[in-house]
Amino acid sequence: MPDIAEHELSISRIIDAAPEKVFKVWADPELLIQWWAPLPYQTSQAVIDLRPGGAFNTTMHAPTGEVYENLGVFLDVVPNRRLVFTDAFREGWIPGGRPFMTGYVTFEDAGSGATKYVARALHWTAEDRRTHEEMGFEEGWNAAADQMDALLQRL
Repeated sequence: MPDIAEHELSISRIIDAAPEKVFKVWADPELLIQWWAPLPYQTSQAVIDLRPGGAFNTTMHAPTGEVYENLGVFLDVVPNRRLVFTDAFREGWIPGGRPFMTGYVTFEDAGSGATKYVARALHWTAEDRRTHEEMGFEEGWNAAADQMDALLQRL
């Protein structure tokens, strides 16, 4: 059995917003596109169907003009507590080609209206994990979380 650490990357932090608010900025496409891609990247579209097998698709644009379509589905949805999604399938449980990762996001009540936010990327191979790390996982996912936090403070 492989060691999970060989496949996992994660970030965590305390966010000064209730779990319900943090979940909402993940669940509402109009809110998600405001923080999803670390600047200077932009997200132009999000399709969010919050149910197992429902679509979780985003379209990101690089400042150099490249467009990145991220297509996947939700595997698990527990409102205000947890979201699990993957690129292994497309909506309707259609295999998505070579899978890269499964995302596992939790929203835990940290008291005083705050949330312990944990976002994990579980990769299909240790090589995929290394690739994601070299692509700037920690910097990129933390930048997006900073943008999410800033949006939450404005809501």
